[in-house]
Amino acid sequence: MVPVTTSIFELLKIGPGPSSSHTIGPMKAGFDFMRLIRELPEADRKRADGLEIRLFGSLSATGEGHGTPRAILSGMLGSQPDTCGADTLERFMDKDKPFDLDLGVKFLPFAPGEIIMDAVQHDYAHPNTMIFRLKAGDTVLLERIYYSVGGGFLRWEGWEEPQRGDPVYPYSTMAELKKHLCERSIRLHELILANEMSITGATEDEINMGLDHIISVMEQAVETGIQTSGVLPGPIGLQRKAAAMYNRARQEYFQGPGFIKALNAYALAASEENAAGHCVVTAPTCGAAGVIPAIIFMLKRHTGALQTELREGLLAACAIGFLCKHNASISGAEVGCQGEVGVASTMAAAMIAYARGYRFQVTENAAEIALEHHLGLTCDPVGGFVQIPCIERNAMGAVKAFNAYLIASTLDESYQKVDLDKAIRAMAQTGRDMSGKYKETSEAGLALSFTEC
Repeated sequence: MVPVTTSIFELLKIGPGPSSSHTIGPMKAGFDFMRLIRELPEADRKRADGLEIRLFGSLSATGEGHGTPRAILSGMLGSQPDTCGADTLERFMDKDKPFDLDLGVKFLPFAPGEIIMDAVQHDYAHPNTMIFRLKAGDTVLLERIYYSVGGGFLRWEGWEEPQRGDPVYPYSTMAELKKHLCERSIRLHELILANEMSITGATEDEINMGLDHIISVMEQAVETGIQTSGVLPGPIGLQRKAAAMYNRARQEYFQGPGFIKALNAYALAASEENAAGHCVVTAPTCGAAGVIPAIIFMLKRHTGALQTELREGLLAACAIGFLCKHNASISGAEVGCQGEVGVASTMAAAMIAYARGYRFQVTENAAEIALEHHLGLTCDPVGGFVQIPCIERNAMGAVKAFNAYLIASTLDESYQKVDLDKAIRAMAQTGRDMSGKYKETSEAGLALSFTEC
């Protein structure tokens, strides 16, 4: 099989919520299409008099609630996910307000409301498809078909894997990964670090600085969330819960049930920040952006984990996330929420075990337990907003991650009968069998039940 060559900072990306496939990917698409426009001959740009953008699949079904039109337009106006402001998307709340797109030789007005929500069922290569066309009358001057494949990753028709270095320790499964660890007496975080350096050319110091920045953004999302109350944007009128939950945990001195309340609060906090469209880290997606920050916050504030332990734990989490993405999917539109919150919980369970000093077998067992008990989890956001059930689902994912760690670290390693590779294959098969109504389209499940109440 082709080995994993994904970078840590492709899996863990900073950007605006509420959905990496619906905001970060589309923002990148808008930015890229404007770059292509500016490379056209000046005569073509002068002729251009219209822009046609069509969204398909879950982007069409839930794009309005996820902020996809706003993300596209912000990208076309020059915003990029990792550098845009926390309130970037708020500029485009009025969907009928046009903005002038700079073609280099003229300005072309375009409003978010002009983006066409096309067919939910279609024959394109990925459920999350976007078609961008620059036109002069009926003549198409430029066209590109984009695929937002989950976690903020963007592909397009004709896309090719970029040239990069070969991994020092190539692997495509956990079995192959463990073979390297055993044969070379190397630790998991060291292997992932060595591969990252070889694949990207980054130095160890640069990678550590990047990890520290990722950790700080995650912590900031939790800090902001546990201090913020009020109602989240959108027609649901959902009340923020993190601050109230945190205050109750503090009143109980974070002891007994108070500890679990705190862990819930941390996950709710980062997930509510995501739902508000503020900056979070895809871990592995925006929809699951509350799970790992909750674990980091817990490890640092309640167990006194050192920064080096957090880094090493995050590297172990990335190893698990790479395998899930490589052999199944992290896209709710492909496999449901088992690929989002399920994978986040799996990564988080591995992170706790590894940061607490356990070696790779306990780390794998913790990850497998967490994934096994998210299998079949559907993606059924109410109204197309990443709020119900997504926010509380992040809290459940964090608690399940902690419990998976407890089971794996308490019981004998030999008790484990199902390995991570088998669980990932089960997730991929379950995703293939799952009806499209349960894959981020808001056509069934809780999304439908809520509207019938």
